[in-house]
Amino acid sequence: MTVTTLKFELGTLVLDPPGSRLGEVLPGFQFDGRTKSWRAPAYFYREIILEALKVKMDLVDGARDYHAMPIDLKVSIVPREHQENALLAWNQQNSRGVVCLPTGAGKTILAVMAIAKTKRPTLIVVPTIDLLLQWQTVLQRYFEAPIGLLGGGWKTFESITVATYDSAALTVEMMGNRFGLMIFDECHHLPATHYQLVAKASIAPFRLGLSATVERADGKEELLYQIVGDLCFEGQIREMVANVLSPYDVVNIEVPLTDDEKARYQVARGIYTKFVRSAGVDFSSPDGWKNFMRKAAVMPGGKVAMEAYREQKSVAQSGEGKILELWRILQAHPGERIIVFTNDNATAYRIGKLYVLPVLTHLTRPKERKKMLEMFRSGELDVLVTSKVLNEGVDVPEASIGIVISGSGAVREHVQRLGRILRHQEGKRATLYEVVSKDTGEIHINNRRRNHHAYQGPSKVHRTIG
Repeated sequence: MTVTTLKFELGTLVLDPPGSRLGEVLPGFQFDGRTKSWRAPAYFYREIILEALKVKMDLVDGARDYHAMPIDLKVSIVPREHQENALLAWNQQNSRGVVCLPTGAGKTILAVMAIAKTKRPTLIVVPTIDLLLQWQTVLQRYFEAPIGLLGGGWKTFESITVATYDSAALTVEMMGNRFGLMIFDECHHLPATHYQLVAKASIAPFRLGLSATVERADGKEELLYQIVGDLCFEGQIREMVANVLSPYDVVNIEVPLTDDEKARYQVARGIYTKFVRSAGVDFSSPDGWKNFMRKAAVMPGGKVAMEAYREQKSVAQSGEGKILELWRILQAHPGERIIVFTNDNATAYRIGKLYVLPVLTHLTRPKERKKMLEMFRSGELDVLVTSKVLNEGVDVPEASIGIVISGSGAVREHVQRLGRILRHQEGKRATLYEVVSKDTGEIHINNRRRNHHAYQGPSKVHRTIG
């Protein structure tokens, strides 16, 4: 009887000999006419092995290039109830799945617990260099094993390795059989076309996705569940306030545009909305924005409409009233650690120059960024202005005040920004200010995102100026 061997080849699984009839019955395999062999995406590895064992096939596993590793925690962890429940739910789902926990609820510690329990070589994938280094610090605290880094100029592979999504996407076809556990931090990034390969080209049978909110505007969270595992646990902010997260208030402040800004806004808004109506764009549909972009690219008046859209958005997001209100809020919280959020670098640098405040954007060099965060945590700096760099993952538990000057319409972004100020400290009560331009589209966006459960529990203050 001919024995068939399963092999890993550039992010896929192939059968040797190529003509093996097992390809007709094992999950995921299709016949590759170019190479005359049966081939399957690497992420089908677990299903293939389980099916072969179930029916007692003569299949030799030559794909896996890792073994169980003896690894124990050097610092004991006393998990919180939600962490214990999340790990249990993940284990009951065959150690595959997505866990949603609010920022500050200890997703990284949950991942450490999963690594210690699974005892398999692990690849942790993160979206930014800041998070790469932050994960390395935490992992070094809990494990004796060296921690590999992939991204930002580092390229060291260890049994536990942290990689950026970009670097993992470039190397996974070569290293996709070296890890038994993959952890995807901020896993809502994974369904993006250029990141899917990170999960699909790996054989890792154990997978853990971590995020505060997995919902995507394009609806591709279903793909996330397909390549990582179903949602197995979800913790909500309002359920964790006091015991895990700091109590908080949300203050919504409407400020008027100046007469000049109002005139510019109304002209631009008129051009934009006229085109939307004439083009028949329905923004209530999931593909509304894509349809607008597509029609603006090909229809008469589309280019002007797109420019008008950007103009009205810019006026609403960076009006003079917002900048003045920011100063009033800063004056009301002397000595507290404050993060000011904008939607674009230009507004962030404008605020920094006007009020002589440090600005952190994606243009800030890594060494300078690290220094600024250290100074903020120590209290040498009490205000940071940022565009989107601090939206995800960066640990700044000392921050108690968040001021949103502008942002996107995505609920996730605002939940993430709220999460930046909710990390628990004794006696702390956080406040998130959302400053919006009166009588503009920002009002509708602000109302829409308030349907999220994060906004249902805290006390809410609404203030209109002018």
